[in-house]
Amino acid sequence: MSDPFKLTAALDERKSNHLYRQRRILESAQGAEVIVDGKPYLNFCSNDYLGLANHPDVIAAFTSSANDFGVGSGASHLVCGHSSLHHQLEEELADFVGRDRAVLFSTGYMANLGVVNALMGKQDAVFEDKLNHASLLDAGLLSGARFQRFLHNDLDNLESRLKKSTDNKKLIVVDSVFSMDGDLAPLDNLAALAKKYNAGLMADDAHGFGVLGNAGAGCADHFNLDQQQLPVLMGTLGKGLGSFGAFVAGSEDLAETLIQFSRSYIYTTALPPAVAAASLASLKIVREDADRRQHLYSLITHFRQGAEQLGLELMPSITAIQPLMIGSNEKAIAISDALLEKGFLISAIRPPTVPANSARLRITLSAAHSEDQVDSLLKALAEVML
Repeated sequence: MSDPFKLTAALDERKSNHLYRQRRILESAQGAEVIVDGKPYLNFCSNDYLGLANHPDVIAAFTSSANDFGVGSGASHLVCGHSSLHHQLEEELADFVGRDRAVLFSTGYMANLGVVNALMGKQDAVFEDKLNHASLLDAGLLSGARFQRFLHNDLDNLESRLKKSTDNKKLIVVDSVFSMDGDLAPLDNLAALAKKYNAGLMADDAHGFGVLGNAGAGCADHFNLDQQQLPVLMGTLGKGLGSFGAFVAGSEDLAETLIQFSRSYIYTTALPPAVAAASLASLKIVREDADRRQHLYSLITHFRQGAEQLGLELMPSITAIQPLMIGSNEKAIAISDALLEKGFLISAIRPPTVPANSARLRITLSAAHSEDQVDSLLKALAEVML
């Protein structure tokens, strides 16, 4: 059989390097306990950090709104797909994060592509952390701007690059919480650097929104950064809020620029209105129920203390993302499989998602977990690791 794209060779190479990925079939709602491929598991690999994906209030908002607005939005926001629910969600998101406006996108990937490409061009420069999410890296590359990656959270390395730049516009782009390491970008220091070199600053708050900060409003809340200090804030709704979609928040001019120039906004069907209604219900819970966040951070502390007592090599993280460094791809898969046999669902993360020789178990905690479930995980880790 003809293979003009050399697909078989590429797939075989991936398998031989223990990098082949396979999808598991989820047969239940997201939660601390799930059914996958017909078997029950304790779930420690979901991004549903506050346990809202299956919350009854969120489900009720979704179903009620589907009865009123139907399933599909029917068109892009600029044609006839921008419903009153979309508009209300944008207004409430902007208020929550302390920005003038927010603009909804269908996914976080599309939001990142849309923002960077709307703001930057061939005469400009984009500076990105080396460990940024793939969507941010793709956005920088596709923008046509001079694209530079600085060493992870290395302010000196970034400043040396900013000093040399003679480009028209400069944009610093980072994840607020790095999705595979769980650590935070030093946004307060980055904001100071941006001001010093007349650069813009953009933070992808996918893994911080709903979780970080006293009010759960994310990285801007955590670092107390206003709209001038952090002018471009992207957040997703499918993690901390347990829903789907994304938003970009900032000034009035930023919002209008995205609506006018962001191709991934202009040429994409709007989210279903019922999804916007579900996000509104989730946002209400986040704003009114601080106990969820407090419980989550109590579990994080409990897990890290237990792991330390076992001598496990957790990466430094104060967030719900608690990576356990393994190194070898083959060993990471073997440990993940051993945990699966014991009833724990935890993914082995391997290159190219993470750098070579840094395969890990990406353990994620949720407010839906109990302390007993975390203790069960620690016991299982002790059995398969030690």
